[in-house]
Amino acid sequence: MINVFVLQNGRLNQVHIDSRSDLENLLPVWVDLTDPNDDERAWVKSIYGVTLPGEDEVNDIEASARYYEAENGDLHLRTDFLLEEDDGPSRVVTVAFILARNMLFSVHTDDLPVFRLVRMRARSRPGSIGDYKDVLLDLYATDAEYSADSLEGIYEHLEEVSRSVLQKELTDQDAAGALNAIAQEEDLNGRIRRNMMDTRRAVSFLMRGRLLNSEQFEEARQILRDIESLDGHTAFLFDKINFLMDATVGFININQNKIIKIFSVASVAFLPPTLIASIYGMNFKILPELNWDYGYPFAMALMVGSAIAPFLYFRKRGWLK
Repeated sequence: MINVFVLQNGRLNQVHIDSRSDLENLLPVWVDLTDPNDDERAWVKSIYGVTLPGEDEVNDIEASARYYEAENGDLHLRTDFLLEEDDGPSRVVTVAFILARNMLFSVHTDDLPVFRLVRMRARSRPGSIGDYKDVLLDLYATDAEYSADSLEGIYEHLEEVSRSVLQKELTDQDAAGALNAIAQEEDLNGRIRRNMMDTRRAVSFLMRGRLLNSEQFEEARQILRDIESLDGHTAFLFDKINFLMDATVGFININQNKIIKIFSVASVAFLPPTLIASIYGMNFKILPELNWDYGYPFAMALMVGSAIAPFLYFRKRGWLK
């Protein structure tokens, strides 16, 4: 799918593209391609002279070569954007940016929420976009905001986990659910931190390359400050996740210790009756059951009493609570 945007009075207006002729008559500022087919790639190459990278080229590029200038002067950037899905875990989608002929070309496999937000805001905020570099910076700024919103979501989810973990009684089922939720939030927090690191590198590259004017340079510095402010939140969330993980595992160990304690108390309590039964089972002539009519009832009563006495002692010491 190809989305073409033209700049009119500081607003991004999307133009519907059905054929090659629709694209030839436009002078866009941003050409956004979501999982483009071969025809759309051919249109962009023949009209604008820009060769779009394939999916393998986008994902397999080395980290050290994510930002480079081609021989024809086109500037290529690879940036990761966070994608949260309702029916699955979060993931990172790599977007290929090409800055050529005063236009921004973006290629990605999924429709990203950051791109939708930029399109929506550019239509409602006249004057916010001046050229193709403003579009790119707006994408990075919105990416930082989207990551901040995701961190707020992690805070809320961890609060729910805290209430379930720190309740009076935590069952093994509750602990399993808490561990699953904690693992998911830890994975999302790690992806956000990685995403912010990649965005910081991209913005720093634009600043070092002296591609921005004074206003854009100041906006880039503000994006870096916003990203830096998120680092403290991600670090705090990592600490909170580790605490909840340790607390949950600790409660699981306590529940297991309760079970082991039951077996330990039972084994100690039934040790005296077992000793008495083994002694009376030797059948010596001096044992009372051979010459005393109440020998066996006495032995049974002695075994029961020897079993009850340890339980009474354990209860007095509070070991059965």
